[in-house]
Amino acid sequence: MGSDKLEKDDVMAGLTAVLTVRLPEPQFEGQTKEVLGTPAVRAIVANVVAQAMNERFVSTRRDDKTQAAVLLDKIVAEMKSRISARAHKETQRRKNALESSSLPAKLVDCRSNDVLNSELFIVEGDSALGTAKLARDSEHQALLPIRGKILNVQKASVADMLSNLECASIIQVIGAGSGRSFDLSAARYGKVIIMSDADVDGAHIRTLLLTLFFRYMRPMITEGRVFAAVPPLHRVVVMNPGSKPNETIYTYSEPELHSVLAALKKSGKRYQDPIQRYKGLGEMDADQLATTTMERSHRMLRRVRVADAEQAGKVFELLMGNDVAPRKEFIIDSSDKLSRDRIDV
Repeated sequence: MGSDKLEKDDVMAGLTAVLTVRLPEPQFEGQTKEVLGTPAVRAIVANVVAQAMNERFVSTRRDDKTQAAVLLDKIVAEMKSRISARAHKETQRRKNALESSSLPAKLVDCRSNDVLNSELFIVEGDSALGTAKLARDSEHQALLPIRGKILNVQKASVADMLSNLECASIIQVIGAGSGRSFDLSAARYGKVIIMSDADVDGAHIRTLLLTLFFRYMRPMITEGRVFAAVPPLHRVVVMNPGSKPNETIYTYSEPELHSVLAALKKSGKRYQDPIQRYKGLGEMDADQLATTTMERSHRMLRRVRVADAEQAGKVFELLMGNDVAPRKEFIIDSSDKLSRDRIDV
């Protein structure tokens, strides 16, 4: 219950006591004569009632103990209801303020009002944002940078989610609300594209974002409007003889890279060594990012399905949820299956 304490109204709610007090010339508080005002008699009544109730509460008789337990349960229930109602009211207030407020300053919006043809790129970090600004199609592509890893909404409350700066910014920018009030027709963009680095941290951020969409903006996923960008891992520069310009080949996995290098060696072609390995989007220049990841005619996107988001939620519940036992079992059972090659170091 945290720092919340019982209040007088929690104890008094629904309780009625009937007392008969006989005294000459009684005094009352106010014209309605609802409260006895004679000081001496008030003290006597308070003492008698307090003594009788104390005897009842400390009594060891079964009926008295049962009645005391019922009363205490009712008082606790009243307190919980009051706290819950207050939390709901605060959440609704925050939610209404969020949905009606202006767009965050860090949004780099597109010029077009054609919703179905517009795209929102959620970009990891300010360095990638700078490159993406130069690489984007400003007519149809908007950018929203996020700082690092957002809140894990799998185990956070709605109030915590709405008060989180990154989560609130995403909901504001999409503009269709959240949870049960989410209205897909009000979404400001036809596609939402998660553009994170091609490393372990990037995958972590993407999973956190998918969990947010799955829990609070699920129609975006069920209608196939959420995508993951697929940036390359490697850049191979093939050196051509004479004045012929060099050729650039991008690969998206280690097996693909080895296959490309083997093919080049077989055909007698030379390439620059060492091979450039992209650790993040910020390492690309604007032309490279546009050609590989953002231009519609060249890029590759992965559409996020409901099953993908459900799996993301299950993984987070297992690896970062409140229940420790399944996580311990998973680590013990999976330790012998770990491959060092799968760890991005």
